Amino acid sequence: MGEEVSNKTETESHSAVVDSVPPLQEKESDKPDPSNENVTSPSPPVQKVEDHAAEKDTEDSVSKDVMLARVLTEKRLALIKAWEESEKTKAENRAYKKHSAVELWEDSRKASVEAELKKIEENMERKKAEYVEKMKNKVAEIHRLAEEKRANVKAQKREEFLGVEETAEKFRSRGVTPRKFFACFSA
Repeated sequence: MGEEVSNKTETESHSAVVDSVPPLQEKESDKPDPSNENVTSPSPPVQKVEDHAAEKDTEDSVSKDVMLARVLTEKRLALIKAWEESEKTKAENRAYKKHSAVELWEDSRKASVEAELKKIEENMERKKAEYVEKMKNKVAEIHRLAEEKRANVKAQKREEFLGVEETAEKFRSRGVTPRKFFACFSA
């Protein structure tokens, strides 16, 4: 953990150095001046060699700095890309969890509604069975009352027949005709 912190600080210090290093350009002092080419310098040729070596060292250090800056930039870009992928993965995982939670919520709500529907259907079936039983009882009661009325009608019919037979027997024994019978013919 401590090494990561020190690596980060080194990376930050290098990036600060890289940011402060200007892109590779030729300095105006490094460019040869065309008007001074014809003028010979009073210095000895050894000094030119030393200047050339110093220029080469600065060019090497500049090119090393540029390479270092390039490497650090690539490293920074790679870290940014890794962070981006990590954040995208986290967002995708959060979305997946929320999606799963929504599906779970939906399934539980559906199950509760289906259970309620089943309960209502059971109540309806029970009420239907009770109602059917009541209707069958009413039909049986109606049938029983109809049988009683039929029996009463039969009994009345028998009584009337017995009464008519008795009256007819009286008329026969007396030899009289009934007055109600053929009332239109009686004088």
